[in-house]
Amino acid sequence: MRKQFGMPEVEKLVNYYSCSYWKGRVPRQGWLYLTVNHLCFYSFLLGKEVTLVIQWVDVTQLEKNATLLFPECIKVSTRDSELYFSMFLNINETFKLMEQLANIAMRQLLDNESFLQDKSLPKPRKPLKNISALKRDLDARAKNECYRATFRLPKDECLDGHTDCTLWTPFNKMHIPGQMFVSNNYICFASKAEEACHLIIPLREVTIVEKADSSSVLPSPLSISTKSKMTFFFANLKDRDFLVQRISDFLQRTPSKKPLSSDREWKWNLGDPGCEEVPELPSSSPLAVSPTSALNNRPVNFCAGEVPTASQGLLKLFRRNSEELLGPKGAKEKMKEESWNIHFFEYGRGMCMYRTTKTRELVQKGIPENLRGELWLLFSGAWNEMVTHPGYYADLVEKSMGKYNLATEEIERDLHRSMPEHPAFQNELGIAALRRVLTAYAFRNPTIGYCQAMNIVTSVLLLYCNEEEAFWLLVALCERMLPDYYNTRVVGALVDQGIFEELTREYLPQLSEKMQELGVISTISLSWFLTLFLSVMPFESAVVIVDCFFYEGIKFILQVSLAILDANVEKLLQCCDEGEAMTILGRYLDNVVNRQSVSPPIPHLHALLTSGDDPPLEIDIFDLIKTSYEKFSNLKADDIEQMRFKQRLKVIQSLEDTAKKSVVRAVSGDIGFSIEELEELYVVFKAKYLMSCYWGNNRAAAARRDQSLPYLEQYRIDMEQFKELFITLTPWSCGAHTPVLAGRLFRLLDENRDSLINFKEFVTGMSGMYHGDLTDKLKVLYKLHLPPALNPEETESALEATSYFTEDVTTEETQEEKGRRNDSGQEKEEKGTSPQDYRYYLRMWAKEKESKKETIKDLPKMSQEQFIELCKTLYNMFSEDPVEQELYHAIATVASLLLRIGEVGKKFSNRPIRKSEDCKTNSSQDPVSEEESPTSEQSQNSTVEQQPRADHEDKTCRDVQPEKTEQENQTLGDGSGEGQGSPLQLLSDDETKDDMSMSSYSMVSTGSLQCEDIADDTVLVGCEGGSSAARYGSTIDTDWSISFEQILASMLTETALVNYFEKKVNILQKIKDQKKVERQFSSSSDYELSSVSG
Repeated sequence: MRKQFGMPEVEKLVNYYSCSYWKGRVPRQGWLYLTVNHLCFYSFLLGKEVTLVIQWVDVTQLEKNATLLFPECIKVSTRDSELYFSMFLNINETFKLMEQLANIAMRQLLDNESFLQDKSLPKPRKPLKNISALKRDLDARAKNECYRATFRLPKDECLDGHTDCTLWTPFNKMHIPGQMFVSNNYICFASKAEEACHLIIPLREVTIVEKADSSSVLPSPLSISTKSKMTFFFANLKDRDFLVQRISDFLQRTPSKKPLSSDREWKWNLGDPGCEEVPELPSSSPLAVSPTSALNNRPVNFCAGEVPTASQGLLKLFRRNSEELLGPKGAKEKMKEESWNIHFFEYGRGMCMYRTTKTRELVQKGIPENLRGELWLLFSGAWNEMVTHPGYYADLVEKSMGKYNLATEEIERDLHRSMPEHPAFQNELGIAALRRVLTAYAFRNPTIGYCQAMNIVTSVLLLYCNEEEAFWLLVALCERMLPDYYNTRVVGALVDQGIFEELTREYLPQLSEKMQELGVISTISLSWFLTLFLSVMPFESAVVIVDCFFYEGIKFILQVSLAILDANVEKLLQCCDEGEAMTILGRYLDNVVNRQSVSPPIPHLHALLTSGDDPPLEIDIFDLIKTSYEKFSNLKADDIEQMRFKQRLKVIQSLEDTAKKSVVRAVSGDIGFSIEELEELYVVFKAKYLMSCYWGNNRAAAARRDQSLPYLEQYRIDMEQFKELFITLTPWSCGAHTPVLAGRLFRLLDENRDSLINFKEFVTGMSGMYHGDLTDKLKVLYKLHLPPALNPEETESALEATSYFTEDVTTEETQEEKGRRNDSGQEKEEKGTSPQDYRYYLRMWAKEKESKKETIKDLPKMSQEQFIELCKTLYNMFSEDPVEQELYHAIATVASLLLRIGEVGKKFSNRPIRKSEDCKTNSSQDPVSEEESPTSEQSQNSTVEQQPRADHEDKTCRDVQPEKTEQENQTLGDGSGEGQGSPLQLLSDDETKDDMSMSSYSMVSTGSLQCEDIADDTVLVGCEGGSSAARYGSTIDTDWSISFEQILASMLTETALVNYFEKKVNILQKIKDQKKVERQFSSSSDYELSSVSG
């Protein structure tokens, strides 16, 4: 498979299936290969070959459907194609596996979670034919996820096995058929009839597991006893002995020490609520003060058994009027409590309670306030995590207090916006508790940190639970019940919003069209889902919604949302715009009341703002819940999970498209590429990054992507990946020299020296080669042969050149920068005179933000060795060009001319120059200083004398040198500064030019030199000017230099060179070719595999 599709060894095959691919109207029989990161298909039929390779991250939709044209087919959609596969032996198994792999890919796009094989899976007792270890792993993952979601178990709980059985239910004296599930820490039961009975038995509660006597009525029974004196009887177990042994093994691993009281008996919830005196703390209390210390500072009289918020909910501390508890509402509340007590007696209490339809009916009628915290913890599964992590919350609070980051800043900003109308959050006691819970969770899960709406939900949790319980309820919400809701992109809420739109089309088709036209659903659903209606509905009504949510999950939120739309269908159909529809729904929700609530009515801020002269009729929250179950109770949790997968693909790919557009829009103004070209480049760049995630070191690749950064800077690639892209996309192909040039460009673009470049830096480098005139392209090429682009290992003098061209404003500066130094000195004086002047810093900040236009005057001069490297690059660039010989001829002429110009420029720069007081500093770094000039001349003369003459050297060339030297000496004495406007500047910028100096080079004919194979010690070998060529032998002249203007002017004299650099290249075609060869390149590239495997 890897050889067929060009995959490296690290790409793992999960499974393969025989199927047909519909290419047009003709099915092509072949094999579908499903790997961790790719969907591949291969067919060879009647001499025709079909090969497909699709990345899972590119899949936008997966559908299994049956049509007349495509019977029982799977449709795979990407952004630019739709593929149909059919004729599977087991289409359900194939589709389920494809869903899992696509889901893993979406998770990778969302939060960098790449696939890691589970090494802890037990080996099968019997060898499984045609099933890979990865396939077993994925099957186990799917079962684990379903198991945890069904019974609300912690995320690290792994299913060990399940078996059919029956459960004896004492409340109706029946044997209920179902399945027993056994994992490391729990024994669970689910009846075959949905919601008939669910049971969760934590092994920490189990005291005895024994085999009972079999009978015809109870074959193979098993008895399990718990610490709460409850006994559960299971029967009809197929392999009872093995099951008992497994449970015994798990019990031995279970800690015997009791972390917290097993059932806790929840006495504090049933205490006397009639506390008369309420603590009123001054608003000036310290922010970080603990509840206990805050209350101990004032003489406060508490009821028996009641303690501050460290051990119970805030609502008991701030219950203001006890009259409600004595009236009809109080009587109703007592009846609810009694109903629950009867339920506890019949069905059990605590985690081991039998959960039946009777339980759901009681929840729909509203949970009593004294039991709300207890039942929220049980139904959400937060109680399990809390008792198995004793002291975890206290440790988090201790570690997080006093530390500040972006999350804590946002928390502080939103603390006083959390239910400001409730008295519990109008003083420091409630605010401090809310701060501790939110900060602790931000430190527990830095990926989420803090998101808006978390403060509203947490404040409600604190009213009914103590801090630790509220913390674990928040964990259950964010990490299990509402996955991906509370992050920077609220992906989970957008996914469920898509489900809501789909359900609206199904149940309310007429209204759906109108709502889509107005764009209302996308506006309302986020506030409904993120805050569980707490921000749009009166508190005493919304808390009943939360009761049902903790029992039913997101299914209940969706069905209540449908019921709200259904109740307002007629009004919404008559709306003319979005604002009118929002007003109708807002006023409806404001008037949803809870007439049974014993809490004092809290004025709803939204209701106060939107109240009119004629308020609509009040709607009882329990009537709304009853209507939702009557009309929309056929929603199934499994169906919602299936819809979540479909919408997750759509939402994440939509977010990726939005990110791409944002990045392209951000860089399009400064880059010469078109929008289409930038989008294609972004796709290629992102694909290269993702390749490092699943073919390389996952941790290293994930560390490169910081989702807190802007989209433009999130994806970054290293040098090896950049080289791969450069080789296929560059218009300057240099053969074997191309990777060297790519490395230089990478170092030039990597301004912050972190060995990574982002997309903007990448396209900046590409644009320099594709766009602009000859000057712009030559400027890029010129800078590629100067530090920092030039690696010190590539040339011996690069280190010296680096120190020469590095600017140090404190100690060293070149002669050309004196003027700049004076300006900066004035700025420093200005800064020193008024360091507190914020306007100065604003001006400095504005200057830093301004795009500095680099001119050719700013480019430093090039040394002889750097010029040799430039000639090497040009020689390789022209190789295999259609006009190769003409280009070689032109570059030979230009190189010879520039070498002579450098010689003359060196002699001119060696004239005595008056130095300022910093002469000594400059002379230490300036190779043309007065002190070094004699030494330079001596070294040059000795070099010329020692260089061997070429065999073909003739007398004519030997006679040229003295004549030229005389002319140069004459120029040195007679130069008058004329010739500044000459297009060919033979001397350095700071020296005077003389037209006579140009005449000395008129004898250099265009055919005087030819280009040979370039070695490290020479560039050009003269055919006729042997003595001239011999001057540039193996010894590099460190005093020799040449400027960019001189190179540019020389290049302009050769038409072939001008045509070459002004030739337009279509990058879209190169991108297309890059996509074709991507897989083959990745498999054949040795250095890539070595780099990613490390």
